[in-house]
Amino acid sequence: MTDRAADQDGFLIPGYLQRGLRERAHNLLWRLMSPLPDRSYCALKYRVIRGKFPDLRSPQTFTDKIQARKLYDRNPLFPRFVDKADAKVLIAERVGSQYVIPTLWVGTDLATVDWAEIPLPAVVKPTHASGVGRFLYGEADVDRLLTNNPSAEWLAIDHAFYNREWAYRQVERRILIESMLLVEGRVPWDYRLFTFNGKVSHIEIDIRENGQGYSCNYTPDWKKLPFYDRDYLGLYPGHVARPPRLDEMIHVAETVARDIDFVRVDLYASAEWVRVGELTFYPGGGFEAFEPEEHDLLLGQKWQLGFEIPKR
Repeated sequence: MTDRAADQDGFLIPGYLQRGLRERAHNLLWRLMSPLPDRSYCALKYRVIRGKFPDLRSPQTFTDKIQARKLYDRNPLFPRFVDKADAKVLIAERVGSQYVIPTLWVGTDLATVDWAEIPLPAVVKPTHASGVGRFLYGEADVDRLLTNNPSAEWLAIDHAFYNREWAYRQVERRILIESMLLVEGRVPWDYRLFTFNGKVSHIEIDIRENGQGYSCNYTPDWKKLPFYDRDYLGLYPGHVARPPRLDEMIHVAETVARDIDFVRVDLYASAEWVRVGELTFYPGGGFEAFEPEEHDLLLGQKWQLGFEIPKR
């Protein structure tokens, strides 16, 4: 499962590729900036995207604190939690295996998979990256996957390099195949529960409707909030029904996040079950554009940093 749209072949398209030439120019710029030290790279990239430099000495906003986390937070739990395969073990330990999406295969080359042993539909994606993967509904999808085997391309993705997200430096790069979750025959919506110091602050819902992607945010008691990320998906104009298992979703997220100062717990849910998709420690790389902008500060005020920032 992932949060991105798919092309006609079922490939999941990262958001930056959906937005055209400006982002492609940015990608070239990031490569040119790559020799810079982490602090200079994060500050300059933030300036290009957000139009201002982040405050890395005394961060107050949510996105500034994400930048500070990338530079200074070395929580030993993070590498295991960002690994989409290893995280399943930790999630099962914290809330139970019933909340884990079943793993079908883990390896480094999709050409070596015994596909007769893989029940379809399934999802294939890197264990160490976001925004790429593929939905496999039937044998034709498997054939297309193997015709242009993306294993090497996926294994080359390096969040630690182009976003300076420290935890990914410690992760073994692999590829994961897991069972596809379906609700009424469709891939379920994503429920992203933002937790600060073990408590859910709000829930972002990624919605796919009539071929269009939307997003919106709700409080834990299910009141719609006015903000969204204008660079990600458009604001959903309607109302989202309260999930039947909302209380259970909140309990699962808070239990998984119980000893972490901030983490986004990404869930899928139906009327019958709740499953943890993945844990996100650096949402949007810390470059999100909130609309209205003041919500960047409001969210930042909820985050009491669990790490120290060096005094310089």
